[in-house]
Amino acid sequence: MIALLLSLCCLPGAACSPPPEGPAASAVPTDADASSGKAAAPTPAATATADTRQEMLPGMPPLLDPQDLYAADRPGRLAESVSAFPSRVYVPNTESDTVSVIDPTTYQVVDTLPAGRQPQHVVPSWDLKTLWVNNDRGNSLTPIDPATGRTGEPVGVHDPYNLYFTPDGRHAVVMASADRLLVFRDAHTMAVVKEVKADCAGVNHADFSADGTYFIVSCEFSGELLKVDTASMTVVARYALPGRGSMPQDVKLSPDGRTWYVADMAAGGVWILNGDDFGSPTLLPTGKGAHGLYVSRDSRNLYISNRDEGSVSVLYFPTGRLTAKWRIPGGGSPDMGGVSADGKVLWLSGRYDSEVYAISTDDGHLLARVKVGAGPHGLCVYPQPGRYSLGRTGVFR
Repeated sequence: MIALLLSLCCLPGAACSPPPEGPAASAVPTDADASSGKAAAPTPAATATADTRQEMLPGMPPLLDPQDLYAADRPGRLAESVSAFPSRVYVPNTESDTVSVIDPTTYQVVDTLPAGRQPQHVVPSWDLKTLWVNNDRGNSLTPIDPATGRTGEPVGVHDPYNLYFTPDGRHAVVMASADRLLVFRDAHTMAVVKEVKADCAGVNHADFSADGTYFIVSCEFSGELLKVDTASMTVVARYALPGRGSMPQDVKLSPDGRTWYVADMAAGGVWILNGDDFGSPTLLPTGKGAHGLYVSRDSRNLYISNRDEGSVSVLYFPTGRLTAKWRIPGGGSPDMGGVSADGKVLWLSGRYDSEVYAISTDDGHLLARVKVGAGPHGLCVYPQPGRYSLGRTGVFR
């Protein structure tokens, strides 16, 4: 079985090796509560009992801890296959058509790599061996070897705004935003397996259920969420978010696999919902332009980047409460990124400011501002702990 998975997950240009009940109404914390760190009222928590879950997706590696999806992501717990990779931060500059490479120990740009037109995200492959630069308008994926930092021959893929991998390692899922498609591709050859019409505008981000049987996708420009069956590769449900002008962005599942969080730029917060029931979400205000969602290395906190107000909100998973708001001195536009391998630094791109922020996860103070190219977007901190990648800028389990 391991050999079969490896033959399926190893992408072109990579060297293969073993990879290592509905929400109830409740008060939500105010912005003042979050900024001061004071205890706030509990947020609605969507729950799902074990007997409502399907069996796990065949071929998916078993969870290390059913109560913590991110148990493999502890500080410094690198897979053997990536442990020798140099620690770097890869920043796709959408308007410069380049990737800036930062040494996180010195906060200096040490290399600038060529990319295709409009690189949007840098995505680790399922087997952790390759980083894929998503050249959205260039209709290609540029491979980076994280061992050497060198780029390989681009692979033709139409409209790769974002990229994910199914938990069994069989398929790549291209979020073809302009084409309004979810394109399932063979993870080895990148040949198209199935094109799924999204029938919504701006398919964007996603995350997979604990058992891997479905995933939830955000549609940025039509304010919708899709629920997709992983095995059959079909849209099984869709939901139009309440209110006017919703712009859902990043999607993240809680460590216990029960609660889904969806950042919404227009609503200025995160939607909280039950993915199994897939309905009646509740909005938790966090800040203007809520965009990216990142889990701390101890699985206790969710970092929420508020792009339009230059801040990061911190949600404490056990209570569902906001406990802090970290503001970038002088403002900024924190967007996409990830947490360092040791869990001490949150790295975020400054989308409108041609810079990257290194933020201490101890108290939220700014450690460094690093100048990069124009339009930095989905940066990837690499390597990171975890057994395999589900895509985006690093969703590891």
